[in-house]
Amino acid sequence: MIFDFELIQHIYSRYQDKINHIRQVIGRPLTLSEKILYAHLAQDETLKDYKRGVDYVNFAPDRVAMQDATAQMALLQLMNSGRERVAVPSSVHCDHLIQAYKNAYDDLIIAENTNQEVYQFLRDVSNKYGIGFWKPDAGIIHQVVLENYAFPGGMMIGTDSHTPNAGGLSMIAIGVGGADAVDVMAGMSWELKMPRLIGVKLTGKLSGWSSAKDVILKLAGILTVKGGTNSIIEYFGEGTQSLSATGKATICNMGAEVGATTSIFPYDQKSADYLAITGRQEIVSLASKLADCFNPDDEVLINPKHYYDQVIEINLSELEPYVNGPFTPDLAYPISQLAKAVKEHNYPNNMEVGLIGSCTNSSYEDMTRAASIIDSANKLGLTVKAKLIINPGSEQVKFTAQRDGILDKFTQAGAVIMANACGPCIGQWRRDEVADEHRNSIVTSFNRNFAKRNDGNPNTYAFVCSPEIVSALSVAGTLTFNPLTDTLTNAQGEQVKLPEPKGEELPKRGFAVDDAGYVAPIKDGSHVTVNIALNSNRLQQLAPFSPWNGQDIIEQPLLIKVAGKCTTDHISMAGKWLKYRGHLDNISDNMLIGAVNAFNEKTNSVLDPQTHRYVEVPALARKYKAQGIGSVVVAEENYGEGSSREHAAMEPRFLNVKAIIVKSFARIHETNLKKQGMLALTFVNKEDYDKVQEDDKISILGLTEFMPGKNLTMVLHHQDGNVEAFPVSHTYNEAQIAWFKAGSALNKLKSDFNQK
Repeated sequence: MIFDFELIQHIYSRYQDKINHIRQVIGRPLTLSEKILYAHLAQDETLKDYKRGVDYVNFAPDRVAMQDATAQMALLQLMNSGRERVAVPSSVHCDHLIQAYKNAYDDLIIAENTNQEVYQFLRDVSNKYGIGFWKPDAGIIHQVVLENYAFPGGMMIGTDSHTPNAGGLSMIAIGVGGADAVDVMAGMSWELKMPRLIGVKLTGKLSGWSSAKDVILKLAGILTVKGGTNSIIEYFGEGTQSLSATGKATICNMGAEVGATTSIFPYDQKSADYLAITGRQEIVSLASKLADCFNPDDEVLINPKHYYDQVIEINLSELEPYVNGPFTPDLAYPISQLAKAVKEHNYPNNMEVGLIGSCTNSSYEDMTRAASIIDSANKLGLTVKAKLIINPGSEQVKFTAQRDGILDKFTQAGAVIMANACGPCIGQWRRDEVADEHRNSIVTSFNRNFAKRNDGNPNTYAFVCSPEIVSALSVAGTLTFNPLTDTLTNAQGEQVKLPEPKGEELPKRGFAVDDAGYVAPIKDGSHVTVNIALNSNRLQQLAPFSPWNGQDIIEQPLLIKVAGKCTTDHISMAGKWLKYRGHLDNISDNMLIGAVNAFNEKTNSVLDPQTHRYVEVPALARKYKAQGIGSVVVAEENYGEGSSREHAAMEPRFLNVKAIIVKSFARIHETNLKKQGMLALTFVNKEDYDKVQEDDKISILGLTEFMPGKNLTMVLHHQDGNVEAFPVSHTYNEAQIAWFKAGSALNKLKSDFNQK
């Protein structure tokens, strides 16, 4: 079936006229990103040339997508919005709560039993509010969206940081927190700072061992984990035309690892081919007539430096395979330099597990190229030295790959096929063999490799690369093997060399599937009752956060001063904590337990100034809250990097943290904090971070005159009686200040909705 076809027809019927009008008003040629952004301005938003990286703009997205872990909190908020039906097409995808342990069959049975309460809740709310529901094992949200919902020129938001995957089909798709999703589902406009534009020109053509994944792995090394913050990465140049649609999606997906708002590719024949083979020929017929709307203007291509804020060029013909890591996705090594890095840094060379899948690399093309390496190894008399785990991206990909004998090549080599779900990529991996937390290396085709993310072991060194390189290194069993140049010894004692990978972009016999896993909502959900048991430890109805008391923050204790990287994994871990994603009280017990205390270099160990003992972070926050006291968190650069999970903002809010003050924020997390009525502030002088002492009391002054562009004042009250004061900045606009005063954006939304 074709989803949203009437909507897409309506959007396309006005698209060319819109673009012509936009170009006339703006008065210059347009990039692809600008065309789609300006075409989606909210109804009452003025059409003008907004200043990139400065102006906040209201948009009207076409669709909302949610995965099951984040959907719980989003839908709990939707239930408090006053809305009876979603205003735009929306979907829920059950992909995060399936733990990878034994195999797809057994793990799915366990997941359905363990998560029955949550799945029923998601299904009931979906029926009540008119939301499409994708069952457990239907597939990973972003692969399912690419196969069914993504369309050129569209705009979508999703409650997952890798929503930009849909940029592979020329869609502006942006990861957000649940509160943003609620705004759009409730019929409100959605606010975003007009992104800067990073243009990446691709020349040449991939060959040999290189793949689309290597484009973004190389780019991550160039931009670093925050180099794309508040920016859209727009790819252009003749090199884009040789990449498959799913390869482009891979590149866009992992743009999240450089902090990009989203990433996008132009519409071309590869886009049309993928839309057609996934049953959307009608969309091709419409989109192809508007191809110039879904590409940058010619003048932009001729003089890109005049239209993009930054231009980077990558020659695909010269691109070498990359392996990134460990512990951060921007530590990029060309495969030719990896062995040297392993020796210099004493990384564990013995590779224990190779993992293929995730929303980044689980397409049919990925499976065929990776399987070709395993098949070649078998024919050469080689065995796979590392444990091999496969997570197909969707039931459609799995069914087709099984039909075509692709999965058999993996299983014959001893690989385990897991469910069509996120699994090890998000910490949903029961890996018993690391209970002793020994040092080891794993290689994945995933997107993130933060410490403890995959298996909970801080001594697992995770490296990210393409599926074909995962296969090759799994055969060798070592990180220092370079398949481009090195040989291996087979069972007969011969030196053999793995041939280059071969794959198929699209299945020759087309895609096939018995049951894709989609459940349409009932037509009238007004009589559906959503039940949440009072004694449930998985789900909890939300109580509104209290509005601002109208006063400055005066002498609140420091909760923790965080040292180094602090991602949303550090602030609100996934893994075993995923089961509490619908229960704010319970999940708040993981708040900041992974963050490193700058004063003792330990995790989950902070000073209780009342007892002079070190206690767990959530325990101290709860103690302060019980005493009617707030607290303050101080941290370093790119705070909140990583997943979109708004729990990392809701937990501090719930435990009465008054302000988060950092050197810099990751985009999604800063917005999430604002949405929950939190103060998200940055040091004007980053050196002021060093002035914060362990037993300080902290004041934030100027809130009674809180206004856009005006700094607040942070005051440190040291235990020796000394006082230091300095400015802290913020990026709040008038609307966001209104959220703060109301106690949250949801409070403001409900108030506005009730006044209509």
